[in-house]
Amino acid sequence: MSLTLDSSLEDALGAASAKTLGRAFGMQNVGDLLSHYPRRYADPGELTPIRDLPLGETVTIVAEVLSSSFRRMRNRPGAMVDVVIGDGIGRMSLTFFAKNVGAAEWRSKDLAVGRRGVFSGKVGEFNGVTQFAHPEYELFDDEDSARRSADARAAVPIPIYPATSAIQTWQIARLIGRVLDDLDEVPDPLTAEIREHEELLTAGEALERIHRPRTRNDIDPAVRTLRMHEALTLQTALLQQRDAVRALSATSRPAKPGGLLERFDAAMPYTLTPDQETVGAQIAADLVGSWPMNRLVQGEVGSGKTLVALRAMLQVAESGGQAALIAPTEVLAGQHLRSIAKMLGPELAPLLMPTLLTGQLPAAERRKAALRVASGQALIVVGTHALLGEKTTFADLGLVVVDEQHRFGVEQREALRAKGSSPHALVLTATPIPRTVAMTVFGDLDTSVIRTMPAGRAGIESFVAPLAEHPGWFNRVWERAAEEIAQGRQVFAVCAAIDTTKKTAEASEPSALVPEGASGPRWGVVQLDEALATHPTLGGIRRAVLHGRMPSEEKDAVMQAFARGEIDLLLATTVIEVGVDVPNASTMIVLDADRFGVSQLHQLRGRVGRGGVPGLCLLVTEAESGTLARDRVDAVAATLDGFALAEVDLELRGEGDVLGAAQAGARSSLKLLRVVKDAGLITRAREVAETILTTDATLEHHPGLREAIARRVTDEDRAALAKN
Repeated sequence: MSLTLDSSLEDALGAASAKTLGRAFGMQNVGDLLSHYPRRYADPGELTPIRDLPLGETVTIVAEVLSSSFRRMRNRPGAMVDVVIGDGIGRMSLTFFAKNVGAAEWRSKDLAVGRRGVFSGKVGEFNGVTQFAHPEYELFDDEDSARRSADARAAVPIPIYPATSAIQTWQIARLIGRVLDDLDEVPDPLTAEIREHEELLTAGEALERIHRPRTRNDIDPAVRTLRMHEALTLQTALLQQRDAVRALSATSRPAKPGGLLERFDAAMPYTLTPDQETVGAQIAADLVGSWPMNRLVQGEVGSGKTLVALRAMLQVAESGGQAALIAPTEVLAGQHLRSIAKMLGPELAPLLMPTLLTGQLPAAERRKAALRVASGQALIVVGTHALLGEKTTFADLGLVVVDEQHRFGVEQREALRAKGSSPHALVLTATPIPRTVAMTVFGDLDTSVIRTMPAGRAGIESFVAPLAEHPGWFNRVWERAAEEIAQGRQVFAVCAAIDTTKKTAEASEPSALVPEGASGPRWGVVQLDEALATHPTLGGIRRAVLHGRMPSEEKDAVMQAFARGEIDLLLATTVIEVGVDVPNASTMIVLDADRFGVSQLHQLRGRVGRGGVPGLCLLVTEAESGTLARDRVDAVAATLDGFALAEVDLELRGEGDVLGAAQAGARSSLKLLRVVKDAGLITRAREVAETILTTDATLEHHPGLREAIARRVTDEDRAALAKN
């Protein structure tokens, strides 16, 4: 039977195997199966001896049957098969239960003394003897094959695949072997010239060697080749996406002498930072270009990205174009609207009519807002996912601004752009992105960076409160909060949960504020509010709670009250992580800080020190020194440089989380690529992709690459990547 990468698994392997692979791994075709690469390779010397098997873990061993018997059950129907196997060093028992004696007798004969095979199961212990209960196994065919297998195992690495209880690693290997035996020549994403220059294998050779290596020396060239395929297909797809936007015609949106932008700049009470000027000039040039702008702006927390975006909105508005800013939360959308209206001032705001459009608005208000947007009266529109709804229409959408891109995907950005005629797009993120990740995730965007901070910021000091070493510091954290409030300043306290559903200890004195231990976060907003209610100093201050389960109107009212200075201490979840601007807020307390990511902690810290009031960030953690969780917290306290933290975060978490977790639910094209280890490869792949597309934009002369992109880089993959 002749197979291609697009052949269905049912045609290649039969309905039963195809169904098992589909359920276990979401595989549909031969290409999916062959991109299920070994997670490691075992050598005979690496296989764990029976005597060293770890209890409770699922392992695979090679052994020989030393004894085999069956017996009827005394108190219930059926029979039990008892087998002892050995590897020449140790021995262990296998136990099987059968519903009838005939099945038990067959199993005992199948596992005859002297037979050798591969056995896999969860290691247990019974009466001091190591045991597998109902293990999976595969016996070698006969003594000759056993000897041949033993000889082969001395040199040939054994691929170990990601497996499930429904299908074992050797079963996967056998199915892959069947497919490889019948596989036609594999289309190669690389031309012979590129392959030779990069010293890579053909696609067919790479697949053969990664799945059926003859020696260890076969593996690395195969992995490098397939990593290059992944990097090149993704980079080419991203550049095609960029070029597709550049192929569109855009409405030129020039600033006019004496126009809205010039009037805004003249009234601005402060000067732009050097980076704001540079990025502003890049955006201004994009807005008069022949194709739509597609730009990512990275900026530190509080660096003034919103100001840069507003100046772009004003330039677009001068030709009657509308700008839509989409934010990830209702709180942030409301904050943006108030911030924009304040920056515009009483003269410009009525001309642009900034309008809020969210799903939680009362029906009457939403209808009015939608009418202002549809008629073109509102030249600046701020909203949440409600902007994507079918009922939301624009008169002349000229600019799409996506705030906090990591909360959205490519498909949402494009859905909003589809509401206009090739509008410009500006993507903002306060989460600094390592260069290789930016290249891999946002490769279709031009990139700008704002590093310099506006003048007048008092700065932030950060400290870790390590309760594992100094439990008494917990009381000092709240004393410090009370001192700040006594000076007329405001304090955030952030928890990792809304309600831990654990009872809080009696808080008759400050030292009793620590609740019962739990496997999840120790503190929820509800528990903290209850505990602080009886605190000697903080019990009587103006305190409020804010979290995502509250109605939109209530969340907005609390946030506005805090912004007006009517609340001293705000107990919140990460709903305040981005965009909340309260210059009088001086202190950020993060409880269970080890339960937050590096970028989250950096974002939270950025909520304070935004005005002339010095900022203080206290990271409270029970994580012990030397643990990965504690390392994250210590790293944040050590520097305010978000770009340095992004690199640290990547090193601490590993690219598996950065890329892998973001792809949940997608049949990702990235199986082997690692953005830290393969930074040079990714850079080289982008160079190769740019060279190819310069002379062959449609990939007419690179059919293998064109097919690889169609097969492996779906819109879902790209969208999942963009949600980092």
